[in-house]
Amino acid sequence: QVQLVESGGGLVQAGGSLRLSCAASGSFFSINSMGWYRQVPGKQRELVATITGGGNTNFADSVKGRFTISRDNAKNTVYLQMNSLKPEDTANYRCNADVAPQYGSSYYSYWGQGTQVTVSS
Repeated sequence: QVQLVESGGGLVQAGGSLRLSCAASGSFFSINSMGWYRQVPGKQRELVATITGGGNTNFADSVKGRFTISRDNAKNTVYLQMNSLKPEDTANYRCNADVAPQYGSSYYSYWGQGTQVTVSS
């Protein structure tokens, strides 16, 4: 019953910016950590950035200083602000969230469908 829907992807020239959004909907009690991952054809998924429920963040070395992750708990939404984009950032970006159900004590991991980001040189 939990769905994650990403938006904000598109085509941008190198040096440009995009902001991705991921909104969680459905029936749940709370969201713990949230994150963004990316994947290109023929390669495994890689971590881009994560943010805990308390607001602590972590970034891949390749995006440090360029990307910012944030969340709006009132909207159950996580954002990824991507600046100074490079062609190497081209990938399908997918949102992840650890969600606690209304009844129970454990968190479950959910994934969005993904949004494509293409950076041209």
